[in-house]
Amino acid sequence: MKKYLFLITLALLSNKIMAQQEATLIYNWNDSNLVGSFAYDNTYNECWGLALNDKEFAIIGTTAGTHFFDITNPENSSEVAFIEGGFTGGGVIHRDYHDFSGYLYAVCDEGNTSTLQIFDITDLPNSVTTVYDSNDLFIKSHNIFIDTATAKLYACASNNAMDVYDLSTVYDNNQVIIQSPTNPKLIYSYSGVGHVHDAFVRNDTAFLNCGYDGLRVMDFSMVDSIGDQPVLLGSLTSYPDAGYNHSGWLSDDGTIYIMQDENHGYDVKILDVSDLNNINILSTFNSGIDPNSMAHNGIIKDNIAYIPYYHDGLRVFDISDPSNPIQIWEYDTYLPNDHISYKGAWGVYPYLPSGNIIVSDMQSGLYILKLSNSTNILEEDHNMLIYPNPIKDYFVIKSNADNITLYNSLGSVVRNEKLNDYKNIILTEELKEGIYFYLLSKDGKRTNSGKILIN
Repeated sequence: MKKYLFLITLALLSNKIMAQQEATLIYNWNDSNLVGSFAYDNTYNECWGLALNDKEFAIIGTTAGTHFFDITNPENSSEVAFIEGGFTGGGVIHRDYHDFSGYLYAVCDEGNTSTLQIFDITDLPNSVTTVYDSNDLFIKSHNIFIDTATAKLYACASNNAMDVYDLSTVYDNNQVIIQSPTNPKLIYSYSGVGHVHDAFVRNDTAFLNCGYDGLRVMDFSMVDSIGDQPVLLGSLTSYPDAGYNHSGWLSDDGTIYIMQDENHGYDVKILDVSDLNNINILSTFNSGIDPNSMAHNGIIKDNIAYIPYYHDGLRVFDISDPSNPIQIWEYDTYLPNDHISYKGAWGVYPYLPSGNIIVSDMQSGLYILKLSNSTNILEEDHNMLIYPNPIKDYFVIKSNADNITLYNSLGSVVRNEKLNDYKNIILTEELKEGIYFYLLSKDGKRTNSGKILIN
């Protein structure tokens, strides 16, 4: 098992800069002994986060199962538990997670024994206990979402387009528990569309991302037993740049919804959902990196949208003015930029009390990131060029900076060199193959930073 500790400070690299911000990659974990999927060579999939027992935890799914990390002191993060999946190996692509009432719920979308698993997490970091491991309710589910306010679990693309389970505790006349968070009860199967890929649900109002059938908003408040019907509150089935309606997230005040169409080159949409009878697209945005860039599982916290952007890594946008979203920060977890297939940043979890951000990358594992304001930054040098990248024996820097520092993947300085003019040639023959990080500065203040690959 390989554990990498990164203490490299990277700054905002964006064509739309609202305010300079700084990203610190505190920790990265990947395990070279785990296999990648046959389909996309992704060893890793979704991530999740927990604040429990005065500590913080990160969860990441792999082809092997579910991994738990104590990240309370992120520089010294460590894996504290692992639960094997019901289905494992190269056939696994997707796992998904959500927690409720001291339990973590885990599903997989591949295999004949992929299994719903429920873990008791109340004793973390000491232990994790499996309290449910069965395919009696369903074998596979692409995604799950738990409406914690109403104790309902929504299993997307499962036995039906979507199935709804009650997680509340129910007693019989003899005060014996017949239903609980560890014994879910099916209360409704939704088949109003052919497929529900993902859902966001708050207080029984469900925003359903239905693939090529667009967006549906349903009221499930009356669904408390099999046979009751949800009510359609609104929909968006025809809109500009419509593709595969993949996922979305609702703002805290319930008026804004971000929506990702999972197609190469399609923009993220910001919707006005204050009137569900009249849903409108307020604006669209993208990473600004490549015409084929593609967003994945975005999350809104406060007025900030965190978007795992596959090949482009994590992208962060200020959406306080939803008609004018501004990219304010990025961190690239995946160096190749050919934008072919599905590779790179998959999931994000920004809700930890510390403000640290969890990111999962399909190929390179678990990341713990930190955002902080910095005053030791000059105005970005947008005319800076570094080429070629990847690098063989040397690279060329065109920059107004007067110094370059190179770090290896452990955060150690391997080169610190003065720059004498606008064009500099940096030899790399003595450096081993791998990923390196550069920091350009002028008069002691950072001007640019990023990644290079030496092969």
